[in-house]
Amino acid sequence: MTQTVDEFGEDLADFVRRVGELRTARSQDAGDQLTLLDAALFELQHVADQLWPRYEQCVAIAAGAAGSPGDRQERLLLKALFQRLPLPVALVDRETVVRRLNFAATGLTGARAGYATGRPLAALLMPGDRAAFRSQAAAVARGEGDRGLTVRLQQRPGEPLFATLSALRPPDEPHPAVLVVFQPGMSRSAGAATPAAEVPDLTESTRHARLMDLVDTMAGALLRLPPGDGAEALETAARVLCGRFAQWVIADVVEDGPRRVAVLGPAAEEDAELRRALAAQDPARAPLVAEAARAGATALQLQPEDTEGFGHDASGAAVLARADVTSLLCVPLGAPGPVQGVLTLFRTGSARPFSMAEAHAMDVMSRHVALAMRRPGAPDGDRPESAPAVPGPAAECSSD
Repeated sequence: MTQTVDEFGEDLADFVRRVGELRTARSQDAGDQLTLLDAALFELQHVADQLWPRYEQCVAIAAGAAGSPGDRQERLLLKALFQRLPLPVALVDRETVVRRLNFAATGLTGARAGYATGRPLAALLMPGDRAAFRSQAAAVARGEGDRGLTVRLQQRPGEPLFATLSALRPPDEPHPAVLVVFQPGMSRSAGAATPAAEVPDLTESTRHARLMDLVDTMAGALLRLPPGDGAEALETAARVLCGRFAQWVIADVVEDGPRRVAVLGPAAEEDAELRRALAAQDPARAPLVAEAARAGATALQLQPEDTEGFGHDASGAAVLARADVTSLLCVPLGAPGPVQGVLTLFRTGSARPFSMAEAHAMDVMSRHVALAMRRPGAPDGDRPESAPAVPGPAAECSSD
């Protein structure tokens, strides 16, 4: 259909151009009028014999593409089957930009279909797997045959996935798409499930102990707070995390919309301007914060590819690029219940990226913070002495 319409459009454009030339030629001498009349009649005959039948053909093809009610019902059935496939399946373009995810794929990746659509699927993979995945997707889209490779998701770095890529030509579309099927727990070489656990070494044990100490510190800090002030609980949690767990901690309370209440970052003088810029930023214009506040979904990103994920500063610079963020966690504070706030944590430069164990610990602490933010205040006159005030929305934090 596309080729027929394109050819018809070219012939029609040529016809219009020739008619314009004939109209210009009317100013010639009367002796040339018969020649012009012959040319005009020839063009009219061309319309009757060639352009009109091809126009009818294009209309018929377009009507067929629209489909009968039965065709539309079949398409709806195919979409339903796509969504209900037990294996995680994604439809992407040659640049791995997501066009559709089924339910199993959203569960595997942790990315909602509406949020993932229009963003590269490669960005959800570990940094070392992205280039190979893009290359294979481009080869499949060029018609070089099906491909397969082993990849790892940022959300599940210890669980290899075997990704099978196949070309697919959606109806009524000029360019092919790539169908990606993930088989969890499989590797290309073995074709079998890999071991689910490893024997922890001394380093991992030490990290685990530090995480438990951080969780304990967080619980103690929250329990010492007087109830009834959700923003104070959120700011306290940010102070506990900054330095111990991340170089930057940004806290936003969610009321009618997200509102920034704390920005804690490195004490270096060169970071003071960025602290002020983050404190002045509207959190609703930071896509990661807005999505966490709306959908309650945690985001864990290593080497973020979408540098605009946390919005821009007043000069228009992307925050993630300006802060040299190499790993981030954006955690909603809600479960159980509606989202009360959002905590965003940045690790920058050469800092070790967030691990899945750290993300799990942060998930546990987020529930503690949410419960502390919901604690009802004491009756008037019975409120205990408040904790020391938090030093403004943009403050320094020190590392332990």
